Amino acid sequence: MDINTGIESPLLLNVSFNKLLEQYETLAEGDNEFVAAKAKRILKSVEAYPELRNGFSETSVLKERANEIRFVLQDTFSPLLTNNEIKTASVPLHNLIFNSSERFKNIIKTAGDNFELQIKNMPQDDTYIIACTIILNFYYGYNLNFKRPFFYEIPDVNGIKRYYKILYNGDFCEIIPTERAKKITKGDFDELLDNFENIDLWREKFPPQSYIFKGFVISNIFDVTDDQSISNIKSSLIVGGKRNDEGFMDNFEEIFRSLLGIKNLRAGFSLYNKEESTFECVHNSGLHSFLLGNNDSAKCLEVMCGQSYKSLMTEKKYITVSNVDKMLSGTEQQPHIVRLNKQGIKSAIFAPIANDDGVMGVLEIVSTQPMVLNSINANKLVDVMPFIVSAVERSKNEEQNTIEAIIQQECTSIHSSVYWKFVAAARQFLKDKSVIGSKAAFQEIVFDDIYPLFGQIDVKGSSEARNLATQKDLLLQLSLAENIVSQISKLEPLPIYEEILFQIRSFVNSLKTDFKVDSEHGIVAFLKKDIEPLLEYQLEKNEGLKQEIRGYFERVDSDLNMVYHHRKRYDETIMLINKNMASILDEKQKAAQAMYPHYFERFKTDGVEHNMYIGESITKTDSFNPVYLYNLRLWQLQVMCEMENEYYSNQHLYPITLDVASMILVFNQPLSIRFRMDEKQFDVDGTYNARYEVVKKRVDKAFIKGTQERITQNGKITIVYSQKEDEEEYLRYIRFFQSKKALNKDVEILELEDLQGVTGLKAIRVGILYHNKNDDEALYTYDDLMKEIKV
Repeated sequence: MDINTGIESPLLLNVSFNKLLEQYETLAEGDNEFVAAKAKRILKSVEAYPELRNGFSETSVLKERANEIRFVLQDTFSPLLTNNEIKTASVPLHNLIFNSSERFKNIIKTAGDNFELQIKNMPQDDTYIIACTIILNFYYGYNLNFKRPFFYEIPDVNGIKRYYKILYNGDFCEIIPTERAKKITKGDFDELLDNFENIDLWREKFPPQSYIFKGFVISNIFDVTDDQSISNIKSSLIVGGKRNDEGFMDNFEEIFRSLLGIKNLRAGFSLYNKEESTFECVHNSGLHSFLLGNNDSAKCLEVMCGQSYKSLMTEKKYITVSNVDKMLSGTEQQPHIVRLNKQGIKSAIFAPIANDDGVMGVLEIVSTQPMVLNSINANKLVDVMPFIVSAVERSKNEEQNTIEAIIQQECTSIHSSVYWKFVAAARQFLKDKSVIGSKAAFQEIVFDDIYPLFGQIDVKGSSEARNLATQKDLLLQLSLAENIVSQISKLEPLPIYEEILFQIRSFVNSLKTDFKVDSEHGIVAFLKKDIEPLLEYQLEKNEGLKQEIRGYFERVDSDLNMVYHHRKRYDETIMLINKNMASILDEKQKAAQAMYPHYFERFKTDGVEHNMYIGESITKTDSFNPVYLYNLRLWQLQVMCEMENEYYSNQHLYPITLDVASMILVFNQPLSIRFRMDEKQFDVDGTYNARYEVVKKRVDKAFIKGTQERITQNGKITIVYSQKEDEEEYLRYIRFFQSKKALNKDVEILELEDLQGVTGLKAIRVGILYHNKNDDEALYTYDDLMKEIKV
């Protein structure tokens, strides 16, 4: 088989030992008789096989002349070192190995029968271009400095990957042009410098098989597993936490000077802010940005042209500028070329720092000399990019953690719709802190011209239900105590026990006739101070009362110092109502946010309240339209009805039966909200807007004007407003939901009593229709539902 079969390359490969045999011819004429005699024997051994000197490409010749080839290579593959050295003889850019040391053979054998030897970091797509650079170096004498280190990655006997660095000896190679070869001029060379990835251009300059490679290469291979492992560790440590160290920038640039072999080289970096589509400099780090020049930040498309932006940020490809002056003389003045020229930069490489999440920043390598940075040596960055990516990832994580800490410290948990504003403020805080230190202040967070929405589903009579549960628990505890003290009094008839029984019965009578909130404190104190010590004493003294006394203490909650049975059922019911209603609201909010972003927060009290704010200043764009406000109001009304349905459908699953009532507050004027740093929450801003907060806190307890009837009522949803246009808007929504069989026909328009500083409020109250889960056609009013539940 011909070794060139199936390979597209500008090189037509021929194995030849001509250059090696020429050296033996020189040795044969030398003064050292022993060396000369050995050289003559080697030359004589190949006289009958001219193909070994002239070159061949058929692999069968390697087998036929294996002995002669081993004899010719005996000095380069010393049998004394064969078990120590890792060495091969082969042809370039090909997996063909025709001679190797014993140690190399053993390494491959250990790797297993299925192992296929390949150069780890040799891109298959680049082999044609790399072959062209070999021609430019060997035949034309251009020094491209494309000496990238290559590695083998080979598993050992334990399956652990070991890394082997390959060093090539090309002393025995010849490059010979054929009739197909095109003469490469200086202009061709300059053009190729800026087009490493343009395979069509390279094929045009170097047609397939237009040059003959005659000879072989010796690969000296070294186990560098330890070095590579250290490098992998460094990739997670480099830069992190050391950006402020003195001399960091000098060391950073020195790495690239060594890598590229360019003395007057500088390095810079630009952060990419995806949310703002801007490039930003790294503050307080010593890192300069050549893309930004003297600017702290700039829009990406103001920094570079559209094509360069696409290559760098979208396609994640390197951008190279080998000759700034040449590009500056073109017809189109590209902004990044103009800025580089102002800084005295003559050639540059811009490399995107990207991970799976996208571009994080841009590495900038620049020089004051033209042509020294180009698309060919830009590819040498491939081997160090993982270190840079890891460093930037860590740096960004550290910055993000710092920002998060600032936000949490200054602002507590923040809703996603306004998070961008806090991030911008935190970033500015870090910038100011780096300049003015402890005098830096976190800027105020204010959103102007936004529309508020408020709603609540509240447990009706929660205070009465809580008091009733507490009353029952206290009566139960007093009853238990009375029973035990009565038995003690019979066993030991002392006047003190009679007095204690009198106090117990007095407390029972007061609980039954006139229970007050402060009654609980007095009774619990009495039970703790007078009853418990007595029972603990009797527990040790009276064997016959042990079971009942232990039963008493088992019923008493150690934290509350009272029986916690009915109150526990009440608390569990409130907790479940809050949990389930909040869960529904949170789930529905996902769809609402998808319709149009807005601020949302909810609170669990005796029920669930929620605030929403919508407007252009929250979305950061000019896309807001009143239609989104109307849509959110409609969504809110629908969700409140659905929450009521969900609650009453599952009311039987709660420990005790409680009613809920829903209310919506409409405020049709835009207002401002300000984040209160001391309270860690948003609040309306300004004296006039405070009226809205007053109404929110008091309206659900308000009465209908001229009556003692609360405006909120179970089984109905109440919509409180002040303007006629709000009334008309919500009546339209109600008619719509009536057509959907969600609301009843019993619409009421009501006036509210005056609140402190607030007059003229009105309300629409309408019954909710409840759906039977087992029968979608069955609709119930609240009264129907209660009858159904009781049945």
